[in-house]
Amino acid sequence: MDPTTDNAGQSGDPGTARDALEALRAEIAKAVVGQDPAVTGLVVALLCRGHVLLEGVPGVAKTLLVRALASALELDTKRVQFTPDLMPSDVTGSLVYDTRSAEFSFQPGPVFTNLLLADEINRTPPKTQSSLLEAMEERQVTVDGTPRPLPDPFLVAATQNPVEYEGTYPLPEAQLDRFLLKLTIPLPSRQDEIDVLTRHAEGFNPRDLHAAGVRPVAGPADLEAARAAVAKTTISPEITGYVVDICRATRESPSLTLGVSPRGATALLATARAWAWLTGRDYVTPDDVKALALPTLRHRVQLRPEAEMEGVTADSVINAILTHVPVPR
Repeated sequence: MDPTTDNAGQSGDPGTARDALEALRAEIAKAVVGQDPAVTGLVVALLCRGHVLLEGVPGVAKTLLVRALASALELDTKRVQFTPDLMPSDVTGSLVYDTRSAEFSFQPGPVFTNLLLADEINRTPPKTQSSLLEAMEERQVTVDGTPRPLPDPFLVAATQNPVEYEGTYPLPEAQLDRFLLKLTIPLPSRQDEIDVLTRHAEGFNPRDLHAAGVRPVAGPADLEAARAAVAKTTISPEITGYVVDICRATRESPSLTLGVSPRGATALLATARAWAWLTGRDYVTPDDVKALALPTLRHRVQLRPEAEMEGVTADSVINAILTHVPVPR
C-alpha cells in the first residue's frame, strides 16, 4: 500500500497540514503540467470555503486540474456539462415518485459532492445558473421546502471559454461576486507543451489518474486543521486599511462603472490570510494582499465601454491601483 494513501486525511496538526497541502503541487504536476498558480488558487479557495471561476480556452486541462486536485485530496468530485437545455433539477436533484411506497423520495443531484466541476457554466440560461446560488452561499439545497445540507468541504469550480460568446449567457454581476477567485488558465509555454506531448506519447491517459501516479497526499482532516490555523493568522489594522483603500480606489476609478463591494474587500482579506499561512507565516503582509488582488478582484469590477474599446482590462486597472495606493509600513 502507498504510505501517502494510508496516512492521507489523518493529520490534525497545522504544520503537517501545511506540508500536505504544499505536496499537492507536486502530486497534481504528475497529471497537469505548468499550472501551479491555478493549483494554489484552488487550495486557497478550499481554505476560505470559497468557489472558483476558471477561464481559459478549450484544451488547457481545466477539467483535468479539478479531477487531479480531488484525487490528491481524496475528495469526491462530479462534473456537470452546462448546456442550454439543462434544468435546475439536473443540478440540485428532484423528487421522484416511488411506486412501491407510493411516496416521493429525493434523488440527489450532482451538486451533492465535494468538488463540483460546472463545465462551461455560461452556456446555460440564468435560471439554471441561479440554481447554484443557494448551494454556493448557504451550502445547502432546498427542494420542496426542505433544506438539504451539502458535504463539507464543498467547492464549485466553474469553467468558461473566453473566446466563444455566441449562444452564451454571461454570468450576472451578483453571481460573479459569489466566486471567491477568478483564475485565468493560460496556454502552456513551449517547453510545457513539449512535456505534455511527451507524456501522451509515453502512454499518459488523462482519464486514468491512478495510472499516472496521482495519490492522495492530504485529506479533509488536513483541510480542517489548515482552516483553523488560517483563522488564527494575524491581520494588523494597517493591513485592513490597505485592503479597504484598494477596494475604495476601484469605486473611484474613471475606467470602471462598477467597483469592488465590501464583500469583495472581505474576500481579499480572507485570501491574503490563507496565502500568508500557506507561505509559512502567521501574519499578513502587504505583499500577500498584492499577490491575491488580481484573482480576487478582477471579476468584481466592470469596465466602462469606452475604456474597453481602448484596450483597457480589469487586470490593468487593478495593477494601476496597486501601484498608486500607499503601502503600509
